[in-house]
Amino acid sequence: MALRHIALFRWSEGVTPAQIARVEEALGRLPGLIPALDGYSFGRDLGIGPDTYDFAVVADVADEDAFAAYRDHPEHQAALGVIRPLLADRASMQFRAD
Repeated sequence: MALRHIALFRWSEGVTPAQIARVEEALGRLPGLIPALDGYSFGRDLGIGPDTYDFAVVADVADEDAFAAYRDHPEHQAALGVIRPLLADRASMQFRAD
């Protein structure tokens, strides 16, 4: 069964467009570096609804082992090192996507 991981970010006050561009750059490298990823997308909120998060990441993997490989991969951890200092709030979940 395929798994889908979703992470939602709310940026702290004062986070700049340049900092968000660094996040996008770090995340954009991951599909080419982490073989466990079957699908990967991310983006900024479009601002067309109330009470939304600022940014989302969606990762599709084959199973729980593939999710762990993605989660623990050094390049993913490096991207989190860019993201974590900017966060006011984060939510995530995984679900079966078959």
